[in-house]
Amino acid sequence: MSTSRVISFAVALGLAASGLGCARSDGRPTSPAAPDFEAPVHDAPRSDDARLSIQWIGHATMLVQMDDKWVLTDPFLSDRMALVQGRLVGPGLAAGELPAIDAVLISHMHPDHLSLSSLGRIQRKVSRLFVPQGGLVYIPNYSFDSRELRTWQSFESGGMRITAVPVEHVGGRYGIDSKWMGKSFTGYVVEYHGLSVFFGGDTAYNPRDFRAAARSFPHLDVALLPIAPIAPSDRMRKVHMDPDGALDALADLGAAKLVPMHFDTLRSDDAPGQARERLVAQAHARGLDDRVAVLHVGQRAVIVPK
Repeated sequence: MSTSRVISFAVALGLAASGLGCARSDGRPTSPAAPDFEAPVHDAPRSDDARLSIQWIGHATMLVQMDDKWVLTDPFLSDRMALVQGRLVGPGLAAGELPAIDAVLISHMHPDHLSLSSLGRIQRKVSRLFVPQGGLVYIPNYSFDSRELRTWQSFESGGMRITAVPVEHVGGRYGIDSKWMGKSFTGYVVEYHGLSVFFGGDTAYNPRDFRAAARSFPHLDVALLPIAPIAPSDRMRKVHMDPDGALDALADLGAAKLVPMHFDTLRSDDAPGQARERLVAQAHARGLDDRVAVLHVGQRAVIVPK
């Protein structure tokens, strides 16, 4: 890569890390160039007939309704990741359409999971933010409370309990800092009113981690698991799960349902629809059709009805 391209990329990362972005008056994000992504499905976030529902906003961003509580995972509402990588489909909800959020969960520090500009847009709606061990050094002085959770550490408030659980990924944000931020990635389990949700963030398939979570949380209602990127497989399998790995993780966790994420949102080496099609085919081959809920961006699924 030429020196000028390295500098341009570093500047883009720096701007993204600083949260320097702009938003339209309705809360929807803008970008330096007009966005060219598809419009998402647009379900309403609130469901009066659900105790537990999941709405996929895109990538690893899930809006979780647990009775009267709301949890948002890895909020990424921008048109592009680090001003560089474009979206295939727009965010399923705009910032202004989100309800008041009781907890935001950040799985790790990469710009498509810790989007500082997205957090800036929603900070008036957020009560509390959780990051993995060491993650607070990347968080600006927002108006909400921010807390670190090390592996197996829990925080409880208002009857909702959030526990950091082990996954396998990489720490840091800028590449070089991964050498000393070796533990700044995590999964989470959220428990409330007898409901339980596993959020895997970004992770490779590691049966030891998932089985450990299953021993501590034997009654998971749903697992939110990544299924991409798939290619190039020799490199990606070290830090990401493919559809087969996600189904293996579902078995290890013993969760009642799998809702996949981290696919068909950002441009990658995978063909659009590739991960979705493989997951559907493999779930059918394993007899798991009724345990896998594959959403489109913006779509909401009721996991536990009233």
